Amino acid sequence: MPAARESLLDAAYTALGRRPWTAVRMVDVAAVAGVSRQTLYNEFGSKEGLARALVRREADAYLAGVDRALATRTEVRERLAAAAEWTASSARDNALVRAMLTGCWSERLPAPTLSAVPSSSAVPAQRRADGPLPSPADFVALVRDRAVAVLSAPGTPKSDTAELARSCELVVRLALSCVAAPPGEGGVTDLVHTVLQRQPTRAGGPQVRSISR
Repeated sequence: MPAARESLLDAAYTALGRRPWTAVRMVDVAAVAGVSRQTLYNEFGSKEGLARALVRREADAYLAGVDRALATRTEVRERLAAAAEWTASSARDNALVRAMLTGCWSERLPAPTLSAVPSSSAVPAQRRADGPLPSPADFVALVRDRAVAVLSAPGTPKSDTAELARSCELVVRLALSCVAAPPGEGGVTDLVHTVLQRQPTRAGGPQVRSISR
């Protein structure tokens, strides 16, 4: 029931914005979604299952936003700046994304374990949610690898790809630092521009302006 599943996750996310997760009741989530409580349990198995699925969905939405940001411009530096801006704004606007990126889970939020949990669910999406959830270190690697895959020109030497990977990881970590301590005038973009200007320039590297993928 994909439509019911999304409605339930939407209802859970809305409820979390209004009260601590410990005060969110399954029966209320089901009522807001317009389905029975049994349907909710059939989809997620438990409140912990609902929490894991909600966290997984927000993680996927954040990473999809990274992909969109990396595809918006032709200049490497601007693409990386866009991804950094998206990271900072997502963390500012979404408490679950902020917790996932920083590892700081407040008492208001669900705190599902990052490791995989045994699953008896027949729902493929829930079995996926029962798998391991990304840690802050995982997000750094995921975003870095996405950026390298998008920004690397065909035939780029391994040494230049490695250099690009280092620059991408530097930008990701810079963005995460801005989550913890918001930047001043100029914002994240100016910081990314300043940092990348200091990186060595090679074919396929972060300052090459001709990449159009």
